[in-house]
Amino acid sequence: MAGSREIRTKIKSVKNTQKITRAMEMVAASKMRKAQERMKKARPYGEKIRNVAAHMSRAYTEYRHPFLIERDSVKRIGIVVVTSDKGLCGGLNTNVLRMAVSKMKAWEGEGEQLEACCIGNKGFGFMNRIGANVISHVVGLGDAPDLEKLIGAVKILLDGYTQDRFDRVYIFYTRFINTMKQEPVMEQLLPLSDERLRAGDGPTGQRGVWDYIYEPEAQPVIDDVMVRYVEALIYQALTENMASEQSARMVAMKAASDNAGSVIDELTLIYNKSRQAAITKELSEIVGGAAAV
Repeated sequence: MAGSREIRTKIKSVKNTQKITRAMEMVAASKMRKAQERMKKARPYGEKIRNVAAHMSRAYTEYRHPFLIERDSVKRIGIVVVTSDKGLCGGLNTNVLRMAVSKMKAWEGEGEQLEACCIGNKGFGFMNRIGANVISHVVGLGDAPDLEKLIGAVKILLDGYTQDRFDRVYIFYTRFINTMKQEPVMEQLLPLSDERLRAGDGPTGQRGVWDYIYEPEAQPVIDDVMVRYVEALIYQALTENMASEQSARMVAMKAASDNAGSVIDELTLIYNKSRQAAITKELSEIVGGAAAV
C-alpha cells in the first residue's frame, strides 16, 4: 500500500485537475449558448436562399448552372471534412473522421480518385497522417467564423466541379441534435440534390413553375445565387459543428469532473485506512513495549 504522503499528493493532484475540468465545463457551457444562437441565426438566411435557389432551378431559362447538372459517371470526388481545432470534446471528431475514412475506402475500392478540403485542425492533421490528398485547408477559425476566410478553401472544390475536375462533392460534419446528442453526417454538396432544393418549395411541398425577368441576363444572376446557396450550406454545416463541439466538450468535462470526484473519494478512503493502520500499529507497539517492561 502506498504511503500516506504519496496518497495525499495524488489527492491534491486530482483535485487540481478537477478544478481545471470544472472551469473548462463552465467555459464550454457559455460558448455553447453563443454557438447555438449563431447556428439559429444562420438558419433563416439558409432557408431563404434555398427557397430562391429552388425556384430558379425550375425557371424557364436556356442556361442551366453546372451545380444543378448530374454527371453521367463518377470518377473523381471532392470531400469537405469539418472538424474542430481543439480536442477534449469526447468522440466528436473521431466519429466524423471514422465515417469519412469508411466512405473514402469504399470510393477508392470502386476506382474513384479523392481530393479533400479540411476545415479544422484535427481533421487536417488526421488526413495528412493517413496520406489523403489534401488540396486546401483552413484552421484557426475561432468561435465566430468568418465566411470569407472559410469559403476561400472550399472554392477550390467548387471551381474544380465547374471545370469538370470533380463529378461529386460531399461534406462531412457533425449535426447538432441537442445538448446530449450530436451525430456525424455526410451530405452531397454538389451537384445540388433535388431533395435539398425541394425543401425550398414551402410548407406544402408543392412544386410550381417559375419564370423570372433577368437584368441584364440570366447567367450572372443564377451563377451568383447558386454560389451564395452553396456558401450558406457550408456555413450552416460549420455552425452546426461548432455548436456540437461545445456541447460535446461541456459533457466530456462534466464527466471528467465527476470521475475526478470518484477518484478523490476512493483515494481518501485508502488514505484513511492507511492512517488508521499506522495508528493501530503504533498503539500495538506501545502496548507490546509496556507489557515487556
